[in-house]
Amino acid sequence: MENNTTADQPELFPESKKKKNRIFPIILAFVLIVGGFFGYRTYSFSQTHEVTDDAQIASNMSPVISKISGYVQEVYVKDNQFVKKGDTLLTLDNRDQKMALQSAEAALGTARSNISTAKASTNAASRNINSTTAAIATANAQIEAAKVNVWKSSQDLKRYANLVKDHTITQQQYETALAAKQSADRQLQVLIQQRNQVSQQTGIVNSQTAASSEQIGVASAVARQREVDVENAKLNLSYTVILAPEDGFVSKVSTQKGQFLQAGSQLFSLVRDNSSWVIANFKETQLAKMVEGQKVEIDIDAFPDHHFEGVVSSFSPATGSTFSLLPPDNASGNFVKVVQRLPVRIDFKNLDAKIAKKLRAGMNVKATVTLQ
Repeated sequence: MENNTTADQPELFPESKKKKNRIFPIILAFVLIVGGFFGYRTYSFSQTHEVTDDAQIASNMSPVISKISGYVQEVYVKDNQFVKKGDTLLTLDNRDQKMALQSAEAALGTARSNISTAKASTNAASRNINSTTAAIATANAQIEAAKVNVWKSSQDLKRYANLVKDHTITQQQYETALAAKQSADRQLQVLIQQRNQVSQQTGIVNSQTAASSEQIGVASAVARQREVDVENAKLNLSYTVILAPEDGFVSKVSTQKGQFLQAGSQLFSLVRDNSSWVIANFKETQLAKMVEGQKVEIDIDAFPDHHFEGVVSSFSPATGSTFSLLPPDNASGNFVKVVQRLPVRIDFKNLDAKIAKKLRAGMNVKATVTLQ
Protein backbone atom coordinates (compact mmCIF):
# COMPACT_ATOMS: atom_id res chain seq x y z
CA MET A 1 0.00 0.00 0.00
CA GLU A 2 2.83 2.46 0.81
CA ASN A 3 4.61 1.96 -2.53
CA ASN A 4 1.48 2.71 -4.53
CA THR A 5 0.83 5.91 -2.66
CA THR A 6 4.36 7.25 -3.28
CA ALA A 7 4.23 6.48 -6.97
CA ASP A 8 0.94 8.28 -7.50
CA GLN A 9 1.81 11.51 -5.52
CA PRO A 10 3.47 13.66 -8.35
CA GLU A 11 0.24 13.62 -10.31
CA LEU A 12 -1.77 15.41 -7.62
CA PHE A 13 -1.22 19.11 -9.00
CA PRO A 14 -0.88 19.02 -12.78
CA GLU A 15 -3.48 21.75 -13.42
CA SER A 16 -1.77 24.37 -11.17
CA LYS A 17 1.49 24.11 -13.11
CA LYS A 18 -0.28 24.59 -16.40
CA LYS A 19 -2.02 27.73 -15.10
CA LYS A 20 1.28 29.27 -13.95
CA ASN A 21 2.91 28.60 -17.29
CA ARG A 22 0.10 30.44 -19.09
CA ILE A 23 0.05 33.63 -16.86
CA PHE A 24 3.78 34.41 -17.08
CA PRO A 25 3.89 34.89 -20.88
CA ILE A 26 0.85 37.15 -20.69
CA ILE A 27 2.42 39.36 -18.01
CA LEU A 28 5.70 39.47 -19.91
CA ALA A 29 3.95 40.41 -23.12
CA PHE A 30 2.00 43.16 -21.32
CA VAL A 31 5.16 44.58 -19.78
CA LEU A 32 6.94 44.57 -23.12
CA ILE A 33 4.03 46.25 -24.88
CA VAL A 34 3.66 48.94 -22.20
CA GLY A 35 7.42 49.47 -22.01
CA GLY A 36 7.68 49.69 -25.76
CA PHE A 37 4.80 52.14 -25.92
CA PHE A 38 6.30 54.44 -23.30
CA GLY A 39 9.77 54.01 -24.77
CA TYR A 40 8.56 55.00 -28.23
CA ARG A 41 6.61 57.88 -26.75
CA THR A 42 9.67 59.08 -24.82
CA TYR A 43 11.86 58.76 -27.90
CA SER A 44 9.38 60.65 -30.07
CA PHE A 45 9.04 63.34 -27.41
CA SER A 46 12.82 63.73 -27.13
CA GLN A 47 13.07 64.28 -30.89
CA THR A 48 10.76 67.30 -30.76
CA HIS A 49 11.41 68.69 -27.28
CA GLU A 50 14.29 69.69 -25.00
CA VAL A 51 13.74 69.61 -21.24
CA THR A 52 15.68 70.91 -18.26
CA ASP A 53 14.88 71.34 -14.60
CA ASP A 54 18.00 73.46 -14.04
CA ALA A 55 16.00 76.67 -14.31
CA GLN A 56 14.87 79.44 -12.01
CA ILE A 57 12.70 82.54 -11.98
CA ALA A 58 14.70 85.76 -12.50
CA SER A 59 13.71 89.37 -11.87
CA ASN A 60 15.24 92.81 -12.15
CA MET A 61 16.96 93.74 -8.91
CA SER A 62 18.09 97.31 -8.30
CA PRO A 63 20.89 97.63 -5.75
CA VAL A 64 20.45 100.37 -3.16
CA ILE A 65 23.87 102.01 -2.82
CA SER A 66 25.11 104.84 -0.63
CA LYS A 67 26.88 107.41 -2.82
CA ILE A 68 28.60 109.12 0.11
CA SER A 69 30.04 108.04 3.43
CA GLY A 70 28.19 108.84 6.62
CA TYR A 71 26.31 107.62 9.66
CA VAL A 72 22.77 106.27 9.30
CA GLN A 73 20.32 108.67 10.88
CA GLU A 74 17.09 106.76 10.31
CA VAL A 75 15.89 103.61 8.50
CA TYR A 76 12.34 103.82 7.14
CA VAL A 77 11.87 100.34 5.63
CA LYS A 78 11.91 96.76 6.83
CA ASP A 79 12.35 93.32 5.28
CA ASN A 80 10.06 92.44 2.35
CA GLN A 81 8.31 95.83 2.39
CA PHE A 82 6.81 97.11 -0.87
CA VAL A 83 7.91 100.63 -1.79
CA LYS A 84 7.21 102.97 -4.68
CA LYS A 85 9.71 104.91 -6.73
CA GLY A 86 10.87 107.99 -4.83
CA ASP A 87 9.98 106.70 -1.36
CA THR A 88 12.56 107.48 1.33
CA LEU A 89 14.43 104.32 2.34
CA LEU A 90 16.86 105.79 4.84
CA THR A 91 18.65 109.04 5.70
CA LEU A 92 22.22 109.85 6.69
CA ASP A 93 23.52 112.47 9.11
CA ASN A 94 23.74 115.59 6.89
CA ARG A 95 25.46 118.12 9.18
CA ASP A 96 28.81 117.87 7.40
CA GLN A 97 27.14 118.29 4.01
CA LYS A 98 25.20 121.35 5.22
CA MET A 99 28.40 123.02 6.46
CA ALA A 100 30.12 122.19 3.17
CA LEU A 101 27.23 123.82 1.30
CA GLN A 102 27.39 126.94 3.46
CA SER A 103 31.15 127.18 2.91
CA ALA A 104 30.71 126.81 -0.85
CA GLU A 105 28.00 129.47 -0.90
CA ALA A 106 30.24 131.86 1.07
CA ALA A 107 33.10 131.27 -1.35
CA LEU A 108 30.72 131.93 -4.25
CA GLY A 109 29.68 135.23 -2.66
CA THR A 110 33.34 136.26 -2.29
CA ALA A 111 34.03 135.36 -5.92
CA ARG A 112 31.07 137.42 -7.11
CA SER A 113 32.18 140.40 -5.04
CA ASN A 114 35.64 140.10 -6.63
CA ILE A 115 33.95 140.39 -10.02
CA SER A 116 32.18 143.57 -8.89
CA THR A 117 35.47 144.99 -7.56
CA ALA A 118 37.28 144.19 -10.81
CA LYS A 119 34.50 145.83 -12.83
CA ALA A 120 34.60 148.92 -10.61
CA SER A 121 38.38 149.15 -11.08
CA THR A 122 37.95 148.84 -14.82
CA ASN A 123 35.29 151.55 -14.87
CA ALA A 124 37.51 153.85 -12.80
CA ALA A 125 40.43 153.21 -15.13
CA SER A 126 38.19 153.95 -18.10
CA ARG A 127 37.19 157.26 -16.55
CA ASN A 128 40.85 158.06 -15.92
CA ILE A 129 41.55 157.37 -19.58
CA ASN A 130 38.85 159.83 -20.56
CA SER A 131 40.31 162.41 -18.15
CA THR A 132 43.85 162.01 -19.46
CA THR A 133 42.59 162.13 -23.03
CA ALA A 134 40.86 165.45 -22.28
CA ALA A 135 44.02 166.67 -20.53
CA ILE A 136 46.10 165.84 -23.60
CA ALA A 137 43.65 167.72 -25.81
CA THR A 138 43.85 170.74 -23.48
CA ALA A 139 47.67 170.57 -23.43
CA ASN A 140 47.77 170.44 -27.22
CA ALA A 141 45.55 173.53 -27.39
CA GLN A 142 47.77 175.34 -24.90
CA ILE A 143 50.85 174.36 -26.90
CA GLU A 144 49.31 175.77 -30.06
CA ALA A 145 48.51 179.03 -28.22
CA ALA A 146 52.05 179.09 -26.85
CA LYS A 147 53.46 178.62 -30.36
CA VAL A 148 51.43 181.61 -31.52
CA ASN A 149 52.77 183.61 -28.57
CA VAL A 150 56.32 182.54 -29.45
CA TRP A 151 55.79 183.60 -33.05
CA LYS A 152 54.36 186.97 -31.99
CA SER A 153 57.17 187.61 -29.50
CA SER A 154 59.72 186.63 -32.16
CA GLN A 155 58.23 189.12 -34.61
CA ASP A 156 58.13 191.84 -31.95
CA LEU A 157 61.73 191.15 -31.01
CA LYS A 158 62.83 191.54 -34.67
CA ARG A 159 61.05 194.85 -35.00
CA TYR A 160 62.42 196.11 -31.70
CA ALA A 161 65.90 195.03 -32.75
CA ASN A 162 65.70 197.22 -35.90
CA LEU A 163 64.21 200.10 -33.97
CA VAL A 164 66.80 200.00 -31.23
CA LYS A 165 69.53 200.31 -33.89
CA ASP A 166 67.94 203.52 -35.16
CA HIS A 167 67.50 204.71 -31.57
CA THR A 168 63.80 204.90 -32.24
CA ILE A 169 63.08 203.05 -29.02
CA THR A 170 64.93 202.80 -25.83
CA GLN A 171 67.14 199.89 -24.80
CA GLN A 172 64.70 199.07 -22.02
CA GLN A 173 61.86 198.54 -24.50
CA TYR A 174 64.07 196.20 -26.51
CA GLU A 175 65.00 194.20 -23.42
CA THR A 176 61.33 193.95 -22.52
CA ALA A 177 60.58 192.45 -25.93
CA LEU A 178 63.56 190.09 -25.54
CA ALA A 179 62.29 188.93 -22.14
CA ALA A 180 58.82 188.34 -23.57
CA LYS A 181 60.36 186.21 -26.34
CA GLN A 182 62.36 184.12 -23.86
CA SER A 183 59.34 183.75 -21.58
CA ALA A 184 57.20 182.53 -24.50
CA ASP A 185 59.87 179.95 -25.44
CA ARG A 186 60.09 178.63 -21.88
CA GLN A 187 56.30 178.52 -21.61
CA LEU A 188 56.13 176.44 -24.80
CA GLN A 189 58.74 173.97 -23.44
CA VAL A 190 56.86 173.64 -20.15
CA LEU A 191 53.57 172.89 -21.93
CA ILE A 192 55.28 170.26 -24.16
CA GLN A 193 56.75 168.54 -21.08
CA GLN A 194 53.37 168.59 -19.36
CA ARG A 195 51.76 167.03 -22.43
CA ASN A 196 54.42 164.31 -22.49
CA GLN A 197 53.77 163.54 -18.83
CA VAL A 198 50.03 163.32 -19.45
CA SER A 199 50.70 160.98 -22.39
CA GLN A 200 52.81 158.73 -20.16
CA GLN A 201 50.05 158.77 -17.56
CA THR A 202 47.58 157.75 -20.26
CA GLY A 203 49.76 154.72 -21.10
CA ILE A 204 49.85 153.72 -17.44
CA VAL A 205 46.09 154.06 -17.17
CA ASN A 206 45.63 151.94 -20.31
CA SER A 207 47.79 149.22 -18.78
CA GLN A 208 45.79 149.38 -15.58
CA THR A 209 42.56 149.10 -17.55
CA ALA A 210 43.84 146.03 -19.40
CA ALA A 211 44.93 144.45 -16.13
CA SER A 212 41.52 145.21 -14.59
CA SER A 213 39.79 143.61 -17.58
CA GLU A 214 41.90 140.49 -17.14
CA GLN A 215 40.99 140.45 -13.46
CA ILE A 216 37.33 140.41 -14.47
CA GLY A 217 37.97 137.29 -16.56
CA VAL A 218 39.89 135.62 -13.71
CA ALA A 219 37.23 136.55 -11.16
CA SER A 220 34.49 135.23 -13.48
CA ALA A 221 36.30 131.91 -13.91
CA VAL A 222 36.71 131.61 -10.13
CA ALA A 223 33.02 132.42 -9.67
CA ARG A 224 32.04 129.67 -12.13
CA GLN A 225 34.23 127.23 -10.19
CA ARG A 226 32.55 128.28 -6.96
CA GLU A 227 29.14 127.76 -8.57
CA VAL A 228 30.20 124.21 -9.44
CA ASP A 229 31.32 123.73 -5.83
CA VAL A 230 27.90 124.88 -4.63
CA GLU A 231 26.12 122.48 -7.00
CA ASN A 232 28.40 119.65 -5.88
CA ALA A 233 27.68 120.46 -2.23
CA LYS A 234 23.93 120.48 -2.95
CA LEU A 235 24.28 117.13 -4.72
CA ASN A 236 26.15 115.60 -1.78
CA LEU A 237 23.48 116.96 0.55
CA SER A 238 20.78 115.29 -1.56
CA TYR A 239 22.69 111.99 -1.31
CA THR A 240 22.03 111.94 2.44
CA VAL A 241 18.44 110.99 1.60
CA ILE A 242 18.43 107.58 -0.14
CA LEU A 243 15.31 107.07 -2.27
CA ALA A 244 13.81 104.02 -3.93
CA PRO A 245 14.97 103.88 -7.58
CA GLU A 246 12.01 101.74 -8.69
CA ASP A 247 8.78 100.18 -7.47
CA GLY A 248 9.44 96.85 -5.83
CA PHE A 249 10.02 94.80 -2.71
CA VAL A 250 12.86 95.48 -0.31
CA SER A 251 15.12 92.53 0.39
CA LYS A 252 16.63 91.77 3.80
CA VAL A 253 17.53 95.08 5.50
CA SER A 254 20.64 94.66 7.62
CA THR A 255 21.45 98.38 7.90
CA GLN A 256 20.87 99.79 11.39
CA LYS A 257 20.55 103.30 12.82
CA GLY A 258 23.95 104.73 13.77
CA GLN A 259 25.85 102.43 11.42
CA PHE A 260 28.69 104.01 9.40
CA LEU A 261 28.40 103.49 5.65
CA GLN A 262 31.21 103.72 3.15
CA ALA A 263 30.60 105.42 -0.16
CA GLY A 264 29.67 102.84 -2.79
CA SER A 265 28.60 100.16 -0.33
CA GLN A 266 25.47 98.19 -1.23
CA LEU A 267 22.88 98.34 1.55
CA PHE A 268 20.26 95.95 0.17
CA SER A 269 18.41 95.21 -3.07
CA LEU A 270 15.07 96.25 -4.46
CA VAL A 271 13.32 93.48 -6.43
CA ARG A 272 10.96 94.87 -9.05
CA ASP A 273 7.53 93.27 -9.05
CA ASN A 274 6.62 93.97 -12.67
CA SER A 275 9.29 91.93 -14.41
CA SER A 276 9.91 88.19 -14.22
CA TRP A 277 11.37 85.71 -16.66
CA VAL A 278 13.03 82.29 -16.61
CA ILE A 279 16.73 81.53 -16.88
CA ALA A 280 17.04 77.91 -18.02
CA ASN A 281 20.49 76.30 -18.11
CA PHE A 282 20.46 73.82 -21.01
CA LYS A 283 23.30 71.43 -21.71
CA GLU A 284 25.38 72.33 -24.73
CA THR A 285 24.26 69.05 -26.34
CA GLN A 286 20.63 70.26 -26.23
CA LEU A 287 21.14 73.49 -28.18
CA ALA A 288 21.54 72.20 -31.72
CA LYS A 289 17.88 72.70 -32.71
CA MET A 290 16.97 75.49 -30.31
CA VAL A 291 16.35 78.95 -31.77
CA GLU A 292 14.77 82.17 -30.57
CA GLY A 293 10.99 82.32 -30.76
CA GLN A 294 10.30 78.66 -29.95
CA LYS A 295 7.41 77.93 -27.60
CA VAL A 296 8.17 76.79 -24.06
CA GLU A 297 6.03 75.02 -21.49
CA ILE A 298 6.94 76.21 -18.00
CA ASP A 299 6.21 74.27 -14.81
CA ILE A 300 6.90 76.07 -11.56
CA ASP A 301 7.28 73.97 -8.42
CA ALA A 302 5.39 76.56 -6.40
CA PHE A 303 2.33 76.19 -8.69
CA PRO A 304 2.10 72.45 -9.51
CA ASP A 305 -1.47 72.70 -10.85
CA HIS A 306 -0.74 75.49 -13.31
CA HIS A 307 1.10 75.34 -16.63
CA PHE A 308 2.68 78.52 -17.97
CA GLU A 309 3.46 79.51 -21.54
CA GLY A 310 6.69 81.08 -22.62
CA VAL A 311 8.97 81.77 -25.56
CA VAL A 312 12.73 81.50 -26.02
CA SER A 313 13.93 85.09 -25.93
CA SER A 314 17.72 84.97 -26.13
CA PHE A 315 20.84 82.89 -25.56
CA SER A 316 23.72 83.86 -23.30
CA PRO A 317 26.93 84.79 -25.18
CA ALA A 318 28.92 82.42 -22.95
CA THR A 319 28.40 79.44 -20.70
CA GLY A 320 27.63 79.85 -17.04
CA SER A 321 31.05 78.68 -15.90
CA THR A 322 32.71 81.42 -17.94
CA PHE A 323 31.13 84.07 -15.73
CA SER A 324 32.05 82.29 -12.50
CA LEU A 325 34.51 83.79 -10.03
CA LEU A 326 37.15 81.25 -11.06
CA PRO A 327 36.45 80.31 -14.70
CA PRO A 328 37.97 77.01 -15.86
CA ASP A 329 41.31 77.19 -17.64
CA ASN A 330 41.81 73.98 -19.60
CA ALA A 331 45.29 75.02 -20.72
CA SER A 332 46.69 74.38 -17.24
CA GLY A 333 46.58 71.24 -15.14
CA ASN A 334 44.78 68.05 -16.03
CA PHE A 335 41.92 68.37 -18.48
CA VAL A 336 38.59 66.76 -17.59
CA LYS A 337 35.81 67.26 -20.09
CA VAL A 338 32.59 68.43 -18.45
CA VAL A 339 29.36 69.09 -20.31
CA GLN A 340 28.75 72.85 -20.07
CA ARG A 341 25.41 74.58 -19.62
CA LEU A 342 24.31 77.71 -21.44
CA PRO A 343 21.82 80.11 -19.81
CA VAL A 344 18.76 80.70 -22.01
CA ARG A 345 16.27 83.47 -21.29
CA ILE A 346 12.60 82.51 -21.55
CA ASP A 347 9.91 85.19 -21.37
CA PHE A 348 6.41 84.47 -20.09
CA LYS A 349 3.40 84.74 -22.39
CA ASN A 350 -0.12 85.55 -21.22
CA LEU A 351 1.00 85.58 -17.60
CA ASP A 352 -1.86 86.12 -15.17
CA ALA A 353 -1.37 89.31 -13.16
CA LYS A 354 -2.37 87.69 -9.88
CA ILE A 355 0.13 84.87 -10.30
CA ALA A 356 2.80 87.29 -11.54
CA LYS A 357 2.68 89.08 -8.19
CA LYS A 358 3.37 85.78 -6.43
CA LEU A 359 6.43 84.89 -8.49
CA ARG A 360 9.73 85.32 -6.69
CA ALA A 361 13.24 85.30 -8.04
CA GLY A 362 14.99 81.97 -7.53
CA MET A 363 11.90 79.72 -7.69
CA ASN A 364 12.61 76.35 -9.30
CA VAL A 365 11.26 75.80 -12.80
CA LYS A 366 11.04 72.97 -15.32
CA ALA A 367 11.25 74.22 -18.91
CA THR A 368 10.18 72.20 -21.95
CA VAL A 369 11.09 73.70 -25.32
CA THR A 370 9.15 72.64 -28.42
CA LEU A 371 11.62 72.25 -31.33
CA GLN A 372 9.72 73.54 -34.35
